[in-house]
This record gives sequence, C-alpha cells and structure tokens, in this order.
Amino acid sequence: MKRIAVIDKEKCNPVGCGGYLCIRVSPGNRMGNEVFVVGADGKAQVNEDVCTDAESVTVKKCPFNAIHMVKLPDKLASQPVHRYGRDGFILYRLPTPMFGSVVGILGVNAIGKSTAVKILSRVLSPNLGKDKSDFSELLSYFKGSEAQLFFERLSKGQIAVSYKPQSVELIPKQFSGKVRDLLERADERKQLKDVVKSLDIGEIMDSGINQLSGGELQRVAIAAASLKKANVYFFDEPSSFLDISQRIKASRFIRGLADGNTAVVVVEHDLVILDYMADQIHIMYGEAGAYGICSQVKATRNAINTYLSGYLKEENVKFRDHEIKFSARAPEKLMKSEPAISWENVKKKLGNFTLVAESGEIPRKQVVGIVGPNGIGKTTFAKLLAGVEKADSGSISSSVKVSYKPQYLDFESGQLVESVLDVDSILSRQLNLGPLMKAPISTLSGGELQRVAIADCLSKNADLYLLDEPSAYLDVEQRLVVSKVIRERMELSGKTALVIEHDLVFVDYLSDSLIVFEGTPARLGSVHGSFSMEEGMNRFLTNLKITLRRDPDSLRPRINKPGSRLDEEQRRSGRMYYQ
Repeated sequence: MKRIAVIDKEKCNPVGCGGYLCIRVSPGNRMGNEVFVVGADGKAQVNEDVCTDAESVTVKKCPFNAIHMVKLPDKLASQPVHRYGRDGFILYRLPTPMFGSVVGILGVNAIGKSTAVKILSRVLSPNLGKDKSDFSELLSYFKGSEAQLFFERLSKGQIAVSYKPQSVELIPKQFSGKVRDLLERADERKQLKDVVKSLDIGEIMDSGINQLSGGELQRVAIAAASLKKANVYFFDEPSSFLDISQRIKASRFIRGLADGNTAVVVVEHDLVILDYMADQIHIMYGEAGAYGICSQVKATRNAINTYLSGYLKEENVKFRDHEIKFSARAPEKLMKSEPAISWENVKKKLGNFTLVAESGEIPRKQVVGIVGPNGIGKTTFAKLLAGVEKADSGSISSSVKVSYKPQYLDFESGQLVESVLDVDSILSRQLNLGPLMKAPISTLSGGELQRVAIADCLSKNADLYLLDEPSAYLDVEQRLVVSKVIRERMELSGKTALVIEHDLVFVDYLSDSLIVFEGTPARLGSVHGSFSMEEGMNRFLTNLKITLRRDPDSLRPRINKPGSRLDEEQRRSGRMYYQ
C-alpha cells in the first residue's frame, strides 16, 4: 500500500491556526525531517517521501481539516490521471463517453467530478501526476481500455466537444449583451428556434444576460452548449436553479441530444433527474478534497442503488459506513394537530405579480414541504410567514416565533464562521461544521455556506423554521443528511419546519405533508394546502404530468416513463404518487 498526502490549499489557514500548527506538532518535523514545510504559496506543504503513519497526529490537530493522508494500492496510487500540484487533489481513472447514450457521473462534492469532465472536454490538460505530460502519454495510459478510442479520436480532431460549466452564475461576468446575441453566436447547428422552444426561453431572448435569474441563466447555458456542433456534450449540474418542471424539460432535451454519432455526459446531484436522464452511470468515490476514483460504468438503476448502499461489490470497496434508506410508503393521512401558524384571505402584489392564499394552516410537530414552479410566489409566501414582508390584505397568525433561512445567502464577508454561528455540538457534528468554524465566511464554497446557513436557522429558538431551498449547492449525501437533521430536530423539539424545495428525493425523504403552489409564473400564484403527502403529491404530479413509483430495492422515488405500463396504471387509478 502506498501512502498519499494531500493538503487542501483552500482550507489551509496558517493565520487561523496560529502559524503553521502542522509544522509545530509534526512528529517528523520534531525529529529533524522536513515532513511539513512552508510552500511558495505561503500555505503548508507536505513531503510524501518522508511522511509516516506517525503523522496521523498532525492530521487530527489541523483545525481546518486541511490535511489528508490515505493509503491506496500501489498500482492505483502510481497511476493518477491528474494531480493539482505535488500535494494537491488526485484523480484516478476517468468516465467514458458512450455514443448514443447519456452517461451520468454521481458522487459527493470535491471528489473530482468537474475535474473529470474538464479533462474529457479538453478544458483541462491532464498531467498524469507529473509536472508535465503530453497527449501521447495520455493515450498510452488508456491503452487497452474503452477510453482509448475516445482519446485517439479526440487527439486527431475527429471529436468536437461542447461543455456547459457548473457555475452558470459567472456567465454575466464573461458575456454582456442580450440572450439572443449569445445564442445566435453559439448556433452552429442552426437549431436556435427549436432549442428556444424546448427550453422555454422565448420570453427572455431580448433580455440582458445581467438581468437573468439563476434558473434563466441555467437554461440559457444549456441552450448555448447544445447549439454548438459537437460529438460529445458535457453538462455539469444542469438542474441547479431550475424548478422541478424545468428540470424534467431540460432532462428530456438533454436526452434527445444523444444519438449514434453523439454522446452526452452529465454530472448531477438530483437523483430523480439523474435516473430519468442517464442510461449508464459512473460512481466517483474516495475522500472529498483528497482523491477521487472513478468506478466502472453501471446501468443507471443499479448504479444509483449501489451508490445508496455505499458498497461497490465488483471492486470490493466500501465508500460509506452506512446505507441510505427510504420509507416504504408515504403517510396515508395527515394527522390533525394544533396549527403552528395559519392564514386567511392573504393577498400580496409585487409589480405585475399577485400572490393569493385564501385560507390554510401548518400543523405543529411536522415538516411541511412547499412545491411549485419558480416565479410562483413561494419565497414571497415564506417571507410573509416570517414577517419579513407584510401582506396587502388578509391575516396571518403571529403568535409564533420564526427562524428563517433565505434562498439567497448573505453574511458579512469579513467575519469568521464561529463569530456568526452558535450551534450545539450535535448539530455541528451532523453537518460537519467543525472544520469550518475558524474559516472566513468569504472563503466558503456554496455548499459550505449553505450548511452554515441551515445550522444558523436550526440553532435559533423558534416555533417555526422556514428554510428556502436548503438543498442548493449540496451533493446527494449532504442533501439526505440535512433532510434527516431537519426531521429529527422537529421530532425531538416538537416544533415545525416549512421547507421550499425542488429536489423530489429531498421532498420525499423529508416531508410529512405538502403545500402546493399553482398559477402562472410571474403573474399569479395561489397557495393550496397543507395536504397529506399522497394528496399533495397527486395534485402536484398531475400538474407536472408525470407519475412516480418506488424502486423495489432502495424504495427511492423514480419517474415512470411516459406511456409505460406503470405510468398508465397509476394514471387510471388516480395515484400519481407511487403505490
């Protein structure tokens, strides 16, 4: 077994630890060996050649969890595809695009998914773990594998690629002008009219790029990537910022790109959407921030169930110490209890948009999911309940204390996490906040900032907890952990949570009941419920024109293929939500 040592340079904070704590406490350094030194970038650096098992002490002492030391089989450890510097993150093996298919990539954040996609799309040149490497070495590396033919054709210019990046919110910084200008420039396939219709972006074609919402930017980015004349299309997290209806439309559109001459590769955290979109999936596992390994490809259903089990049988690798399980069925009826909050004839007008909530209530001691399209008033309603906004007319009971996590996160950037967060040890451990506490807010990733915001909301003393899109920026496992944390805290405290969410797996895993929003986005939104899960989901899925079933092994929700036997049976029985 070979030992690899990695320092996460983004987490390494010499000032925060009092000046290179790793150098001061390292057993090797104390014996005169330069195991840890100061690198040229001012961050700590580790020399693997003189690193021993004794340095496990140093790993544990780092307050930012920036040091990783793992042992890997010699054969694997000596064959990296790419390494970010001498003690940086390492990627082993790559996914393989398959012509005529959509190939998914599934794994936690910081495990190398985006790095793999960047290499395959030639945005990033792989170095094979060395200072320099050329493309001929890459061909030799993949000799005898399914990827060999792909890279040979790529090197000869026989394959053109198109890449939709993960961070669509950066597009306004890279392009100024109207949506129409961007897409006409990208339209190499002369399919602009059809793509605009498929992605429902006709109304924003003459809008400025800097005026678009996150969901609009995502659909424009998908459109721009698909309009390029390419043999392989890469989509990195295409469902982010989209509502459920838009995710399904985008999935159908992306699936339609794959044919005998075209391959599609997708990175996605929404399990329902990934299942709906992909034909095969590669699982990526390892240690977040340290190294990532790409598994052999599997059929979609088998891959997702394997991922939930945490065990790769063919490779004899257990990459998680627990199995992720779903409930056997939805609660059959909504248990009546004293309401935590209620409303009557509420109306709120914002410009050309009007929100109407005739009457309803939220029961105590429950987690209530809120579902509906973007631009339908969900966030406005949450702000009304939280007292952040005031209704134009009607009444909202105000006898409860509310803790509110907004959709868009805003902390003072100069502060440390520990200065804004006061959480109990259980919540800190559940959300893995320890390594973040001494970090400046401005250095956090989107997922880290989301976990801090969720913890900040749940740690407050309140009767009602409102969380607006808590799954945003989180990976699959983090989403399910957050779901479990919210449920457990409400059950133990006897309090109520109201959660606005677009991820159907998250909604299914988390909710006791549902509030459904209907209407016309940007024009009129109406509030309905709360309903039992079955009644609420039946109503919501009828609006979406889809049916859900449960996987017989993992019990996770899956979208039925339109017109399939199960789809038709569930529609006839009026049970759009799994049986």
